[in-house]
Amino acid sequence: MVETDHMMAVRSRINELAAKAKSPEGLTKDEVAERADLRAEFLDNFRKSFRSQVEMLQVYDENGNEVTPEKVKKIQRDKGLRDN
Repeated sequence: MVETDHMMAVRSRINELAAKAKSPEGLTKDEVAERADLRAEFLDNFRKSFRSQVEMLQVYDENGNEVTPEKVKKIQRDKGLRDN
C-alpha cells in the first residue's frame, strides 16, 4: 500500500492522540471526536487499498495454472482488467 502524505499525517495524528489518551491529562471531548473521525478515515482508506490489491490478484497453482477465484475474475472483467 502506497501511503500518501495526507494518510501519513492522519496516522501520525492518530498516534499523537493515542499517546495523549494514555497520559494523565487524557483527551478532551473534541479530541475524542477527532480521533474517531481520523480512525474512520484511515480504515476507509485501508479497506479501499486492500480491496484494490485483491481485485488485481491472480492466483496460480504449483503447475502454473491460473486458479484465480471466479468472483475475482468477474470483478476484473467488469473493470476491464481482464480479457478472458
